[in-house]
Amino acid sequence: MTKSLARHDADAVTVPLRTVTLDVVVPVYNEERDLERCVRRLHRHLADNIPYPSRITVADNASTDGTLAVANLLAAEFDDVRVVHLDEKGRGRALRTVWSASDAEVVAYMDVDLSTDLGALLPLVAPLVSGHSDVAIGSRLARSSRVVRGPKREVISRCYNLILRGALRARFSDAQCGFKAMRTDVARELLPLVEDTGWFFDTELLVLAERVGLRIHEVPVDWVDDPDSTVDIVATAVADLKGVVRVGRALATGRLPIAALRTSLGREPLVQGVPHGMVGQLVRFAVVGVASTVAYIVLYLLLHSLLGAQAANFTALLITAVLNTTANRAFTFGVRGSANAARHQAQGLAVFGFGLLLTSGSLFVLHRWVPDASRHVELAVLVVANLVATVSRFVALRWVFRHHTARQSTVQTQGADQ
Repeated sequence: MTKSLARHDADAVTVPLRTVTLDVVVPVYNEERDLERCVRRLHRHLADNIPYPSRITVADNASTDGTLAVANLLAAEFDDVRVVHLDEKGRGRALRTVWSASDAEVVAYMDVDLSTDLGALLPLVAPLVSGHSDVAIGSRLARSSRVVRGPKREVISRCYNLILRGALRARFSDAQCGFKAMRTDVARELLPLVEDTGWFFDTELLVLAERVGLRIHEVPVDWVDDPDSTVDIVATAVADLKGVVRVGRALATGRLPIAALRTSLGREPLVQGVPHGMVGQLVRFAVVGVASTVAYIVLYLLLHSLLGAQAANFTALLITAVLNTTANRAFTFGVRGSANAARHQAQGLAVFGFGLLLTSGSLFVLHRWVPDASRHVELAVLVVANLVATVSRFVALRWVFRHHTARQSTVQTQGADQ
């Protein structure tokens, strides 16, 4: 079996012949002092506490000190320790390289300082081995976590996670804890879409996994800050914020094939006939619908005295239909970018035509039966007719945007493979 995989090409790694359940990666850069202590402690913990065949992979990120030599000595001593050497720096690059080529069922990583207590390792990986979850992260921000670190790092970490929640709608609690795991089949699907090769790698991967609809399992951890850490907090924070902007732009423009990945990786609906995300779509559609109805009422009342009932209904309905399609396109169904926007408006106008037929027909019938109906009675009839048309609009728009996102994602996926 290959023990040490010294390499100079960052795109390929020779996979050892033995298959293991868990592959724990320790990315290192100039860590000759701490590496041996880390590997020995981790190796002992895996042997004593993890009931799965496991391996440790030391991923050397172009170290310039004796890190690689120490790693090779450890690999020579232990059968279940191997070494991968990369000629370029970057924790994200190291994880993507090793995880993509791993033959293990589950891949994980932890920082060499072992700030996270290893007692959380089994709770981290067990849900992935069982198939209950797809991704697992250690969280220092959970209520039952026990954390010792300085106020500066505490404030920066919490502010960063608040930014993620606001800018990227992230729901996971701790993006930066160096204690994560993932099912390998899921990793191979997501990793080609993760651009960052440094510290933002974790965040980008988690945001993508969450948007795809994967289940992210969070484990409260005991964590003690390493006072000798060489990480440049300011430079890392700036790089992370740039990453947030880049990923936010990619999500907003539809550049990431979220729908295709959700189809291939996302979890099946719990109830047959109720697709994943439909409840959320209904809520967002209702919000847009309420706003559209209010706008319609205001426009109708303003235009009624000038144009009459039918013309006011037509104008108010047309204006709100265009705005409604635009809002639902982006907010409800998550279709971003300008591609096919004109087609979507045309399809939205077809839905508008049905609504116009329904509301105008309702007015016509009302005036035939009650010729002197007041403006408020007319409005009440129109609101009821609009509610009926709204149900049809949701079904129609869901069909329109579902097919669009599937086509768009297929094209993007094919482009990513080329």
